[in-house]
Amino acid sequence: MEIPYRHTENIKTNQHTTAARGKHLDAHRVALLLLPENPRKPHWEQLPHGSILKRRFLAMKRRDKSRNRLTTDLPNRNATHTLIQAIDPAADTFEILTTARELAAAVREHDPAAVLVQVTGFASATSERLVESLVTALLSVACPMPSFKSEPAPAARLNRIEVYGLEEKTDLAAVRAEVIGNHLARWLSALPSSELTPTSYREFVKTLAGREGWQMNFLDTKTLARKKAGAFLAVAQASPVADAGIIRLRYRPPTRGGRRLALVGKGICFDTGGVNVKPARHMNGMHEDMQGSAVALGTLLALSRLETAHPVDCWLALAQNHIGSKAYKPNDVVTASNGTTIEVIHTDAEGRMVLADTLVQASKEKPHTLIDYATLTGACIYSLSSRYSGVFSNRPALHAPLIAAGQDSGERVWPFPLDKDFDESIKSTIADTKQCTLEGDADHILAARFLSRFVDTDINWIHVDLSASHHKGGLGHIPTDTTGFGVRFSLNLLRQQGVLEKTWN
Repeated sequence: MEIPYRHTENIKTNQHTTAARGKHLDAHRVALLLLPENPRKPHWEQLPHGSILKRRFLAMKRRDKSRNRLTTDLPNRNATHTLIQAIDPAADTFEILTTARELAAAVREHDPAAVLVQVTGFASATSERLVESLVTALLSVACPMPSFKSEPAPAARLNRIEVYGLEEKTDLAAVRAEVIGNHLARWLSALPSSELTPTSYREFVKTLAGREGWQMNFLDTKTLARKKAGAFLAVAQASPVADAGIIRLRYRPPTRGGRRLALVGKGICFDTGGVNVKPARHMNGMHEDMQGSAVALGTLLALSRLETAHPVDCWLALAQNHIGSKAYKPNDVVTASNGTTIEVIHTDAEGRMVLADTLVQASKEKPHTLIDYATLTGACIYSLSSRYSGVFSNRPALHAPLIAAGQDSGERVWPFPLDKDFDESIKSTIADTKQCTLEGDADHILAARFLSRFVDTDINWIHVDLSASHHKGGLGHIPTDTTGFGVRFSLNLLRQQGVLEKTWN
């Protein structure tokens, strides 16, 4: 498989601390002009062709006061297709990103090689925020996605973004790292299971690790058997090919000293449901059941590109949940690698099984913080829809920075309780715990309680149930149904919220 993000890496963003002049606007086929809500006379005067644009904008407002976006062509040699967007500077990040996605989609329809962006009338910090959101959306919409059509759509021609109107140039390194990490997560998740098997996934990661300078090793089923990883192996035992296992990747910063981070991702390349087979409606789309691993990998890639000062270990639990005579069954009892015995209740709750042993292995390295990502439960979607993802933590003090990271990044999350009395629901008469219940009440919470058994209590643990991994029409700045949700959120949590720099227990 190819490395998907090379096109995006080559798109240049040039920043100018002056306003665009007429010759700049006239030289472009497409331009985006951002103004405050209810733009005043001085704002129009700063724009090339301002008198024409003002007249057309006000005519639009007279027809419909609720409209804040004008689409028009300028009377110049290129008939520059111009989008004027009036935006509330106090709007939250998700709203700004959603607007940016709509604007980026309009640009993509015209497929220019270059686009001009002008911000006018905003405070410096607001201008930077708007530019960051718009550049993120423009890069994201240009990211190619997998296609197996005999005549695939041509790649985006965009190779240059010209930004005008900033008081100071802003560092867009984090934007590029996040876009590349998110693109990797989306691209992998969109691959059909005929293309992305545990074998091909492992080979791809090996190539990527070599390119990025990561150390890699693979715990295959024989190694996991020696480690007595019975929960993981129960899910893998029906596979006709013995290619399941856990990938471990190591990023080490140029200088030592930072606290260690562990990223863990569920990588079920296809989920039939096992013996408790899914109906067709729910089995469709289960090639994306590995999106947790793709988000973990994309987050590692972004952190590596930013040369984070913290050592990062990334663990990817790769398997398929097959049907067959060797498949694990309800009421089987298996033993995880930390000695916990588990009564199987429903074979479609396989994600928590493979994560159990993966979390044990990650915990042995004693990271300061461990974040796991998984498309784990329908209950989380029922609770939050696909607009938010659910988060859980063994440190209640982390709830505030988790919410803040979601609001600030635009990848919104909401914390759920993790109280011990929920364990009453998964008590087993024959084993240490049940894997789940058949009732389904609060299954997202019960799944998190189950997983908590496999994380060392000294570790700051965050579990992300990716209910927003797939949202029809895209979400925030992301234009595709497959969202790659989690990369942007994690970068904010680690960088802006400083989770690794603090003590939480």
